[in-house]
Amino acid sequence: MLQWFLKSSAQLNSTLSLLLIPLLLPAAPAPESKPNVVIILTDDQGFGELGVTGNPIVRTPHIDRFAAQGISLKNFNVMPVCSPTRASLMTGRDYYRTGLTDTWMGNSLMDPSEITIAQMFAGAGYQTGIFGKWHLGDNYPRRPEDKGFQESLVLNGGGLAQPGDPPDPVDERGAYFNATLRHNGVWEKTQGYIGDVCTAAAVRFIEKKPSGPFLVYLAFNLPHTPHQVPGEYSGHYLAKDFAPTNFPQFGHPMPARRTAGDLARVYGMIENVDVNVGRLLAKLDELGLSSNTIVVLFSDNGCQHHNGYNAGLRGWKGSTYEGGIHQFCFIRWPGHLQAGEQVSPIASVIDVTPTLLDFCGLPKPESVNFDGWSLVPLLRGQTNPWPDRNLFFQWHRGDAPDRYRSMAVRSQDWKLVQALGASEEAPAGGKGSGKTDFELFDVAHDPLEMSNVANAYPAKVAELKAAYDAWYDRLTNRHDFSRPPRLVIGATNENPTLLTREDWRGPKASWNRDGIGYWELTIATNAHYDIKFRFEPARAAGDATFTCSGISARQAIKAGAEECVFKAVQIPAGQGRLEATLQEGPDLRGVNYVEVHRID
Repeated sequence: MLQWFLKSSAQLNSTLSLLLIPLLLPAAPAPESKPNVVIILTDDQGFGELGVTGNPIVRTPHIDRFAAQGISLKNFNVMPVCSPTRASLMTGRDYYRTGLTDTWMGNSLMDPSEITIAQMFAGAGYQTGIFGKWHLGDNYPRRPEDKGFQESLVLNGGGLAQPGDPPDPVDERGAYFNATLRHNGVWEKTQGYIGDVCTAAAVRFIEKKPSGPFLVYLAFNLPHTPHQVPGEYSGHYLAKDFAPTNFPQFGHPMPARRTAGDLARVYGMIENVDVNVGRLLAKLDELGLSSNTIVVLFSDNGCQHHNGYNAGLRGWKGSTYEGGIHQFCFIRWPGHLQAGEQVSPIASVIDVTPTLLDFCGLPKPESVNFDGWSLVPLLRGQTNPWPDRNLFFQWHRGDAPDRYRSMAVRSQDWKLVQALGASEEAPAGGKGSGKTDFELFDVAHDPLEMSNVANAYPAKVAELKAAYDAWYDRLTNRHDFSRPPRLVIGATNENPTLLTREDWRGPKASWNRDGIGYWELTIATNAHYDIKFRFEPARAAGDATFTCSGISARQAIKAGAEECVFKAVQIPAGQGRLEATLQEGPDLRGVNYVEVHRID
């Protein structure tokens, strides 16, 4: 309802008023070098999980102050889950164009031919660094260092405590402490909590103060599960009362079931993000860089399912309702952007890269076709009418898009949603099952999606559905999703190559002990390879079997064994499917890791 926008805007304006006194827009500074850019992305943080967006319990003073110093995009949208948002951020394009469809099982691999924002900025003389979560491919040629980042400290896969982790022992406090990360492609043991570690690395990168401008991508994996955080943060919330009556009462209510301990950890993780954002901003101030640095901050998708406050939005992470895709986005550039302004036209993660290129005066590569728009005119206060457009959202499990399944189309005033089929357990919509349930929302007056008005406006349903069909055909006709993305082994750029369950595929592939999958490969070199399997301790004596490109080998394993090596296996160049299985008595299962080391 309209009163939600009025109420939330009043809350935001009240907060901004307190923070802005006596803040005034300074006169534009003298011309400087190209501006620096800092992109801060959080992970699974919902729109309602900031003080500035109305949460009365979580402590985020640094981000609240930052929001007051910049511009807020009121109708900013992301994808329902993380890898799709990250691919769109890196490219300025709808994520299906990048060949990516999902977050796991070999479907979070961005096409290596895509040109990223890091490559665009590096090509213009910027020093580029990424610190945190990448989630667009762990192996050559998809690693951050392959895609334009000159300095990288990143975790594997979609998050810590997942199959992409290296086969190292985990700290007794959890995977978020003293994690082993990839530093410029090499595994490195870090010391400290993951949020602090990544921020410290970003600060060191900035402190080097390179001769040219810099692009920093600080991509927190917080507050993504598992909810691990130092007690000094979660302790601030253990005694809090998370009853719905202690939160603003409008829109879709908080779930009746809540776990106070889990929420304490989630809010503690968000507070750690806030503290680290404060540290980075303070470093910019200390070095005199703030006035010439554009900082953008948002989250990659909606609130995760920890049953917390979701600002009255409908749905959660993974959904194409507003709770899955509506996000905060704050942009600060002191002296260049009016502090405290709010921009109302719809915007999306696909707009971030075109906007930053425009701000920095950098040309778009001729070979790149953006789906996003530059928002610079809006951010600079353009008063001319801004054209309406349609934004498209879709996500579901699977190797390929599925027409109408878990999708949405959003214009400025209207939104068409077909939410069925968001997960592998849910019934598929569209051609998957023939079942669809289109809902239409008048989001100009009903931003919380309280009333489905599809029956009252059939022509609007048909209009938005036709727009979606054209978009879907345009994207899927240009990419053959029947050809799986392939990992590369045997290249000089990465040797050895570690294959994990993050990227294996197949109908029986899973993250469970008994999962069985395979890896689709491009073998770069006809050579001999040592093939090492790593797996959970064998329950019984049995056999390990390796198969790839018509080559097969087998060896015995003892009960309790955790690894085995196939020495000097010759594998021809070309495309192949690598299978790695263990036969333990009557039980057949896959391995956790395959390390492929070219030896000649």
